[in-house]
Amino acid sequence: MNAPERICNLPVLIDGAADAAVTLLLAHGAGAGMEHEFITAVTTGLARQGVRVVRFEFPYMAARREDGKRRPPDRMPKLLAAYQSLYHHYADQGPLVMAGKSMGGRVATLLAQELESGAAPLGVICLGFPFHPPGKPERYRGEHLATTTVPTLILQGERDPFGTREELRSFALSAQVECCFLTDGEHSFKPRKSSGTTLEENLNRAVSHMVDFIGRQLT
Repeated sequence: MNAPERICNLPVLIDGAADAAVTLLLAHGAGAGMEHEFITAVTTGLARQGVRVVRFEFPYMAARREDGKRRPPDRMPKLLAAYQSLYHHYADQGPLVMAGKSMGGRVATLLAQELESGAAPLGVICLGFPFHPPGKPERYRGEHLATTTVPTLILQGERDPFGTREELRSFALSAQVECCFLTDGEHSFKPRKSSGTTLEENLNRAVSHMVDFIGRQLT
């Protein structure tokens, strides 16, 4: 793998053709960077389907890359500012979709709402949305999803402790939000062996859902 380049002072990896019909900006989750195997698998699958994927790291993860020290995530204003800088960098290069794993998806949905009155993205994709911390459903973090006007796809494992399929039935979500569930998956879509489904199958399904969603936004 090539060494990351820096764009907007953020480490970035780019997969897929420069002349692709759409570019997807992909943010990592709270605890692992853009080269985590989950992010890599999704990126590889999308690039094979003709999507240009721009992976990047938030400032706190970029600092870890330099000195190896683990840090907690930056506060939301700093996360939003980092994502927004990259978004504006690519905004004049063609259609954009914003995406993120867990925390990165939450940042993307919040930023998309800020951009609604201006140059909003084609859509937003969340890979395991953190509706609440595990075991703490009272700390709900999805209020903004009830009012968003940006087309949003949430890919959620059926057993995700940050928001199970059963829990999502009671959440107020905008008509612009669609949810697709990965069979018996937890937060990284990994199912139990007894389910008869594999992680690879769930990841492939996730990529298929993403490609379908992106295609519908382009038409």
